[in-house]
Amino acid sequence: MSLDLFFRPRGIAVIGASRDPSSVGYVIVQQLKKRFRGYIYPVNPKYDEVLGLRCYPSVKQVPDPVDLAVVAVRAPLVPKIMEEIGERGIRATIIVSGGFAEIGGEGVELQKRVEEIAKKFGIRIVGPNCIGILDNDSGVDTFFLPEDRLARPPKGAISIASQSGALLAMWIDWMAMKGLGVAKAVSYGNKIDVDEVDVLEYFADDPETKVVLLYVEGLRPGRGRKFIEAVRKVVSRGKPVIVLKGGRTSSGARAASSHTAAMASGYEIYRAVFKQTGVIEVDTMEEMFDVARAFLYSPLPRGRNLVIVTNAGGEGVLASDYAERYGLNVVQLPSDVKNELRAKLPPHVVVENPIDLTGDTDDERYRVVLETVLSKEFVDMALVIAPPHPPAMKGSFVDYIVDAHRRFGKPLAVVVTGGFIAEKYLKIFEERGVPTYPTPERAVRALAALAQFADIVHRVRRQYR
Repeated sequence: MSLDLFFRPRGIAVIGASRDPSSVGYVIVQQLKKRFRGYIYPVNPKYDEVLGLRCYPSVKQVPDPVDLAVVAVRAPLVPKIMEEIGERGIRATIIVSGGFAEIGGEGVELQKRVEEIAKKFGIRIVGPNCIGILDNDSGVDTFFLPEDRLARPPKGAISIASQSGALLAMWIDWMAMKGLGVAKAVSYGNKIDVDEVDVLEYFADDPETKVVLLYVEGLRPGRGRKFIEAVRKVVSRGKPVIVLKGGRTSSGARAASSHTAAMASGYEIYRAVFKQTGVIEVDTMEEMFDVARAFLYSPLPRGRNLVIVTNAGGEGVLASDYAERYGLNVVQLPSDVKNELRAKLPPHVVVENPIDLTGDTDDERYRVVLETVLSKEFVDMALVIAPPHPPAMKGSFVDYIVDAHRRFGKPLAVVVTGGFIAEKYLKIFEERGVPTYPTPERAVRALAALAQFADIVHRVRRQYR
């Protein structure tokens, strides 16, 4: 069964709907009423209506069309509810309730009963122990955190799959603050059924998804081969899969087991699989979004030749070190290019690579250098370090950099270092669609990810021929 019933249902039954604003069932109905364009059916025998919507005593009495059930009741009640969902003919269910395998003991047995009922009726399940699904196109929003506690980001091209609901919620809130757009987001918790493999396959064919972020603690037994195939399918569509792996150490693996009942051991195996399949693995949440922004705003490079333009010599040196560490080539400029630059710039400007415009630079030097070097075939990408502190810089350097990023069709990342003034310019560049970073290392790492993925796409597409 396609996951369309989860992301694009005609109607949703919310079982455990409530009038209590502090309850999960209230928030889910509230969010759906704000955003979902289909039918909403609150279900709770205590009420006749919830938030102005007719409330039904049982899911079996909900009228058509209804494609998705959201279960927000105490764990011991879930098996009975699942029987009713099956008898009603609903084939997609999100169980947000916790209290299953993640707590061990009786929770494990309870989860097995739910799984057996689902198989009997052919019901697909997201969860349990999750926050469910956010789809910024259809308006499905089962995140049971109100918008004054968890802002929703605008519609965009990033889709996220996360075993952890808390991490996903934090990312969603942060992306809303940054104005970073989301297409779809899925938290699948204990993944009794729907897991990374299913979601990756869905994202591969989703026209709204351009970049995939994945937080994984451990795959379900026997899903390794399917995971490899799913990642390759996504990558063959030209979509990067950026993965943050939890449970990489023995301590982390133990924590994962108690968190979502995940089997998170054997990190070296995961690392090998990631490398084999073309996953872009990151070490931190910060790095995940640094890399994601680069993919959103930049084309893939044709090679690894990097030109660094700076007005701060020390930052240029550091950027060169980072470039070599991450496998980029700080290419030497040919004599004719150096002579061309010397003819256009003051004699004290350093026309090697890094090209150091020096501390007395003005905005115009950035325009001259970028137009000169980005027009050269041997240049694959540029790193522009532009702390706006020199007194001759008046602000038009922003327009020159943005124009170069759009016009030459090559990856370009900007570094703006400093405090309050730097934050102002970081925001300006990001709003204008240029990946921008507060340190050279973060920018270089993002550019290196683009180069890495360009190699991966070439390899995977060759295999798919």
